[in-house]
Amino acid sequence: MSWNFGDILEAIEQVLPADAPAFIHGARTISWGDAARRSNNLARALVTRGAAPGGKLAFYMRNRPEYCEAMTAAFKARQTHVNINYRYKPDEVFYIIDNSDAQTVIYGAEFAGVMAQIRDRLHKVKTFIEVGSDGPVAPFAEDYETLAETGSGAPLNITRAADDEFFIYTGGTTGMPKGVIWTHDDLRESHLASLRARGPVPETLEALLQSIREVGPGPRLLPACPLMHGTGMLMALATMLSGGCVVTLEGEHFDSTELWTTVERDKVAAIVIVGDAFAKPMLRVLDAEPGRFDLSSVVSMVSSGVMWSIEVKRGLIRHMPQVVLTDSFGSSESVGLGSSQMSKDGEIKTASFQIGERCKVFDEDDQEVLPGSGRTGMIAQCPPIPRGYYKDPEKTAQTFRTIAGVRYSMPGDWCRVEADGSLTLLGRGSVCINTAGEKVYPE
Repeated sequence: MSWNFGDILEAIEQVLPADAPAFIHGARTISWGDAARRSNNLARALVTRGAAPGGKLAFYMRNRPEYCEAMTAAFKARQTHVNINYRYKPDEVFYIIDNSDAQTVIYGAEFAGVMAQIRDRLHKVKTFIEVGSDGPVAPFAEDYETLAETGSGAPLNITRAADDEFFIYTGGTTGMPKGVIWTHDDLRESHLASLRARGPVPETLEALLQSIREVGPGPRLLPACPLMHGTGMLMALATMLSGGCVVTLEGEHFDSTELWTTVERDKVAAIVIVGDAFAKPMLRVLDAEPGRFDLSSVVSMVSSGVMWSIEVKRGLIRHMPQVVLTDSFGSSESVGLGSSQMSKDGEIKTASFQIGERCKVFDEDDQEVLPGSGRTGMIAQCPPIPRGYYKDPEKTAQTFRTIAGVRYSMPGDWCRVEADGSLTLLGRGSVCINTAGEKVYPE
């Protein structure tokens, strides 16, 4: 079937208990019933302000419930999500908003000064919406909470499409950030494809709803990494699309003690991180005070993006022997290239992955690299994949290539295919040093 995130979420809202938690942020809990009403109101406000189907909606905020709630509203109003790294400087923020042709910007109140600095150059933006203001909002903006609470909360009753778009702006390793264009259907199918290897998945909306009716609300997920980053964003989205709950941390900066306190208090089942940068400080806190936190609710930790070393994984399992650690290899351009799982019952070496069913490895002459050959190659993934980069046909042609009649996404990751079919990841080609005929990778 064809998938649209707005249709899926709207249907889930009808079968879940209205008081089931959708978003938790410290002492705040937004139920699925309230999230449905508020996102419907916000979606209708966007449409009223001229946001036509396919319009771009830029998100410029830290982790908070409004990110996921507004993303739901964007899907319902057929708006295209555009993520902005909140660490960018004003000119970089301007670039993303301008390059994406955003008509609406939703930003955290702490960034009102940046918006005031660049808004006179943002000629395409018609609506600014400010989130989390303790006082009056900026004179050029509207208050998010007012829009979310104004209206009947009824569904929009509009027809959506499987090819509605979802942007992920990625910094990559070279040049300015690029907007990766996914359709709802392709992104959903890509996610399901990675799950099919583990067992049956709901292949229709009715099957998904029936599963939710039988099982009830989905798991509670805590994205420790930013929602504006692909790893946190896509895992949060997957949780929403299963009727689960997204738990976010309140601190402006990552704090491992806050994370473990939140996990214990909110009975978090899954945690999303980005490699050792998160895992090492998390482990230090657990090692400093073993047994301080009740972590019995945690069944899964997922990482993607950078190296997650085996020594740190061992340490985490020592404190949570029930946990399964999933190291996912992918990118904004290719979801689910490969993965590895580690638990107390089995280890897997650092940077070693089982290749996904839709993946192949090609050398520089577009010849497939066979297992155990000892040759290096670039990993490639066949559809469903993105349409390309927004307004950048040259880079699109470089990354999304056709080999033997099949279109592949090839973000530039080099690897070796071992005799057992597993991958040893070497690094991104654009940061590789070629010296004396050898490729030397920072990893």
